[in-house]
Amino acid sequence: MNLAVFTFNAFQENTYVLFDESLECVIVDPGCNSFDEEKTLSSFIESKGLKPVLLLNTHCHIDHVLGNKFVADKYGLELTTHKDEKAVLDANVMVANMYGVQYTLSPNITQFLDEGDTATFGNTALEVLLTPGHSPASISFFHKESKQLIAGDVLFQNSIGRTDLPGGDFDTLISSIKTKYYPLGEDVKVYPGHGPFTTIGEEKMNNPFL
Repeated sequence: MNLAVFTFNAFQENTYVLFDESLECVIVDPGCNSFDEEKTLSSFIESKGLKPVLLLNTHCHIDHVLGNKFVADKYGLELTTHKDEKAVLDANVMVANMYGVQYTLSPNITQFLDEGDTATFGNTALEVLLTPGHSPASISFFHKESKQLIAGDVLFQNSIGRTDLPGGDFDTLISSIKTKYYPLGEDVKVYPGHGPFTTIGEEKMNNPFL
């Protein structure tokens, strides 16, 4: 599985495009929020000859969904994530006003994923892990063969996702990390929603929250 990352919007959010030799791809957490950012994303997809087949959200905080409408319309995709992120998604009109962020209304969640499901594209299968704590029903995507984990805002380099937003809970988040991430292996690369990638082993050793 190949992975490309783009850092978009005022929140410096990481948008991921995952693809394999089939040239099918998935777009995870599109945060593009301007014409230039949309062009950056679509130009990369075009340059690689990729065919987007899934629009995935790890969770539905506003910085991770700003490009949902663009991606859904351009590539004819439905929004796929956990059903219990609906309240978070619905709150984003109010959140956008609060932050003064331009927000094009995201499509509703119509395809649902939960713990133990797989999200598939081309010759690749992503294992779905339910990892709440930062948001009510955040999910993470694990590719076992390449030992790559798309973590959303669960775990960062030397930090963790904030837990003071509605539906967040510190103890739940720590439990998600220790029960869902630790068993994957210390050499697994963690690709977070913000900042640089890390590994599970590095965070077990150095993360002050763990």
